[in-house]
Amino acid sequence: MAASDSAQRLTEARQKGILYIVISALGFALMSFFVKASGDIPVMEKAVFRNLVASFAAFLLLKRSGHPFRIGKGNYLTMLLRCSFGTAGLIANFWAISHLKIGDANILSKMAPFFSIMMSIVVLGEKPNGIELLSVFLALIGAAFVVKPGSGVASAPALVALFGGLCAGSAYTFVRKLGTHGIQGPVIVLCFSVFSTLVCLPFTILSFVPISIGQLLCLIAAGCAAALAQIAVTAAYTYAPAKDISVFDYTQVLFASMLGFVFFHEIPDIYSIIGYIIIIGTAIGKWYYALNKA
Repeated sequence: MAASDSAQRLTEARQKGILYIVISALGFALMSFFVKASGDIPVMEKAVFRNLVASFAAFLLLKRSGHPFRIGKGNYLTMLLRCSFGTAGLIANFWAISHLKIGDANILSKMAPFFSIMMSIVVLGEKPNGIELLSVFLALIGAAFVVKPGSGVASAPALVALFGGLCAGSAYTFVRKLGTHGIQGPVIVLCFSVFSTLVCLPFTILSFVPISIGQLLCLIAAGCAAALAQIAVTAAYTYAPAKDISVFDYTQVLFASMLGFVFFHEIPDIYSIIGYIIIIGTAIGKWYYALNKA
């Protein structure tokens, strides 16, 4: 009976983890949608509004958790690198969203887990196995279909989106390193949000563009959606490990593609669809392999 109760609790926890990761995916898709819907506004200005809301949400989350704001003397460089790569990834992603179909921008940002595998070799000294290396190779092939290198200058936004995925994957690696040193999630989120705001604010002041009420509401909504996504993803990984639920994060691409189709009449071309299938299929295969290995 005890074993049955334990198994049921694990199942319920996994179901909650999946629910929260899907909510997070929807939040990030909505963030992309509102960033694009805000129109022709400088990227830095968009980033400031997004990060101001996220900073406030992260502060409240930290206060609610009861954890002290502590980084530790030996972790400042790691935190700086996490914030720097995260900010670069955010700016690249926002710029790409303004120039690409939402689905394409989101699928390229989802290359981050595969880039994280490669960065973990340098940062954490981890040695990926053959399956992980194969997954990176296949994901890069999928990304090539979305980027479409043969399209010349037209592929520049896709390359920027891919660069954003690389930066995000690097940032995730530093997040893992900070986590192994006992740094709490809300502290990491707060540091990143404040750092990113401070980096983008001078550019925003120098090239500020007045915005309409509608644009302001879109940017506030983008910040709220991002905050919801960050809170949900934090909750998801408290209920279940990454190997059990990470693949459900790719529902973000489906949500983003649907929003792009309904509101912007965006239809991915056949090459992008092939790329989606390869990248998501690789993620599913890697997830299934991790479950069986466990």
